[in-house]
Amino acid sequence: MGSSMTPPTVDLAEQAKLALRRMAKSVNVITCMHEGVRYAMAATAADALSMDPPSMIVSVNRSASLHAPLSAGANFCINVLSRQQEEISRACGGKLKGEERFALGEWLEGVDGVPVLANSQASIVCKNEVSVSYGTHGIFIGKVLQIFQHGEVDPLVYIDGRYTTTLPA
Repeated sequence: MGSSMTPPTVDLAEQAKLALRRMAKSVNVITCMHEGVRYAMAATAADALSMDPPSMIVSVNRSASLHAPLSAGANFCINVLSRQQEEISRACGGKLKGEERFALGEWLEGVDGVPVLANSQASIVCKNEVSVSYGTHGIFIGKVLQIFQHGEVDPLVYIDGRYTTTLPA
């Protein structure tokens, strides 16, 4: 005869946070320009979606200042940071606010004035085509319009609550 066990009470959200700390992710700064104002936010929730057409996906918490302009349809750029750009990540991750986030690094303008970090490993400018609201976040799908690449592969990576790097073998 089998016995049934009552599963322990599990806080799935807390368990998910702990599990996700184990996922190494490239650090990016997502930028946009909306109504003459530049926005920037550090994020690891950015990824390729499709190669036909080339498109990207970003996830932004509704409480982030970047959420409103993206929800309004602003185009965006995913700036992939190198390990030398940790301070830019910290600035855009909450250390600085608003326009102060652009005080570090050299910023150029991409298509439609979207801010592009000149020396990031790669900057991918996207046309904001689809948005979906889910839970606490907005999910934004962008068709790639423009790509800039700079230097060698030397990523800034975030894992287990801290910065590190991984270099190709």
